Amino acid sequence: MRGGITAAGEEAAYYLRITIIVAAAMVVGAVLEWVPAEPSPWRWLPLGLAYMVGGARIARDSWTTMRDERKLSIDFLMGTAAVGAAVVGSPLEGVILIFLFSLSNTLEEYAMGRTRNAIGQLMDLSPAEATLVDDSGAEVGRLPVEQIDRGQRILVRPGERIAADGQVDSGASSVDQAPITGESVPVPKNAGDEVFAGTINGDGALVVEVTRRAGETMLARIIRLVEEAREERAPAQHFIDRFAHPYTVGVVAVTALVATVPVLLMNVPWDEAFYRAMTLLVVASPCALVISTPSAILSGIANGARHGVLFKGGAFLDLAGTIDTVAFDKTGTLTVGQARVCEVMVDPTAEAGADLADEETLLAMAAAIEARSEHHLARGVTEAARERGLQVPAAEDFNSVPGAGVSASLGGTDLWVGNAAMAARSGARVGPLLRGFIAEQTSLGRSVVYVGTGGRAVGAISLGDTLKPNASATVRHLKYEGIRWVTILSGDHPDAVRAVAAELGADEVRAGLMPHEKVDVVRDLVASSRGVAMVGDGVNDAPALAAATIGIAMGAVGTDVAIETADVILMGDDVEKVDYVIHLGKRARRVVRQNVWFSIGWMAALVATSLTVGIPLTLAVVAHEGSTLLVAGNGLRLLAGGPHPPGS
Repeated sequence: MRGGITAAGEEAAYYLRITIIVAAAMVVGAVLEWVPAEPSPWRWLPLGLAYMVGGARIARDSWTTMRDERKLSIDFLMGTAAVGAAVVGSPLEGVILIFLFSLSNTLEEYAMGRTRNAIGQLMDLSPAEATLVDDSGAEVGRLPVEQIDRGQRILVRPGERIAADGQVDSGASSVDQAPITGESVPVPKNAGDEVFAGTINGDGALVVEVTRRAGETMLARIIRLVEEAREERAPAQHFIDRFAHPYTVGVVAVTALVATVPVLLMNVPWDEAFYRAMTLLVVASPCALVISTPSAILSGIANGARHGVLFKGGAFLDLAGTIDTVAFDKTGTLTVGQARVCEVMVDPTAEAGADLADEETLLAMAAAIEARSEHHLARGVTEAARERGLQVPAAEDFNSVPGAGVSASLGGTDLWVGNAAMAARSGARVGPLLRGFIAEQTSLGRSVVYVGTGGRAVGAISLGDTLKPNASATVRHLKYEGIRWVTILSGDHPDAVRAVAAELGADEVRAGLMPHEKVDVVRDLVASSRGVAMVGDGVNDAPALAAATIGIAMGAVGTDVAIETADVILMGDDVEKVDYVIHLGKRARRVVRQNVWFSIGWMAALVATSLTVGIPLTLAVVAHEGSTLLVAGNGLRLLAGGPHPPGS
């Protein structure tokens, strides 16, 4: 794998070196040709260098295609046209053709090379070693994960990544499963619960009985899915590629006939026939056609980059214009991906006392205790207290109960904060009003922490992920852009996903999905759509990103794997720019079609004129270059424009 990445990079660097040398020689040669002076061999040296450097590459690729595929490629025609231009006295024209062709090859190689290290990034998620323990829980030693078999037990310390899929044998903790399942909050794990390789253990130690070998884990399956999806993606069959061989053969055949038939059958002088044949070869050279796509695509890519949208290649900008279905991951894509306090309730029937009689006091007390905790919900509580400017007292006698909650003493009052397990552990009485509040918040997909003292639950705080500010505007703009179907795919709880979909106006919800199930959904959407864009940010989204028509990664918060696997990257945390990806793709497709048909029509007109009434070589060059400039200018129109203003 690493060797393939290195080889791809070397090939791209090779094309870049050729393009730079040809470009420099072309500029110097053009200047010398336009400067009045006596004929001198030195005047042709730069152009000769360009022919040697660029022509060697074209000759090599032409020979490889003829040897391996028995076809005449566009490389052959470009090389022949360049030589023909030199023979009839226009070597600069030939160098321009070589430069444009070398530039297009350079861009293609760099675009292809950007996505080839996704598998390596995935592999880095799994620890190389794990701590093996015996039946009594005593440590045996560290072993490579490849040597750990089913039925063996491993110790996972707080903060460590879990090395293998398995079942918790003993211990209690919370595990961040976002890398695999996409769940927005860590999941409590106790004896008998399933855990996955690559997920992150929380603040408790776990002993895990391994149920799958290293090559069989969920993470390994994700790696295989990414590989398979990449292999299934067929390369874009552009118009020029489809007709390159028959067009090249036709041009070569007609040129040979024009050079020989008049001499043999019409007594036309050889130099006159050869001149007309070379003129035909110049006007038939598909210079405008070759640049018709790159000029538009490069302008579109530059426009996107200027507005924080990175396309990994021109093919993906083109494909963006075919999209009519968009699938969003929820956590971190449509939502901020962080737990925030939604509501605070004090149970008036709990006789909490004056110290806990209002919501702000309850929140401040809870924040004082949670300030010492590393739990993600604790950070949400403390952040809410800070944002509201509350005075947070100092806590004493802090104690953490893994998988349940925390407790401490505040001004002589013993308080605890935690989940339902913490309430049960404290023997707390939960009143009907508080139970109703908890049921309501849970139905909305929110997490709830109890706050209590002794055997009483005196209140509760609900926390949940919140929508990004412009998420609703994004869906609205997509509908305006012609997207017919918007769906949300998530590993999160169905209630949480439905609440988000209702607020956004999405057409469909698929919740509780594992990574391979996301891939299945995306493939079903691809089968029933013109094109599907998958938008995500997590490792668990990588297979779906690869399986979609185009994968769009949230760059600011996206994992390295999602970014490497995706075809388009939103460099900022701006989900509304998904709409601009589609919009820019549609504009690019329109301009490319205009350029292609114009260049074909103009070239056909020049060829017809050359074959009938004839055309001077100088006029042929001017007409040929004029069409190239017109096509390039039309493509540059894509540099203008930008995304919708946020919230518009």
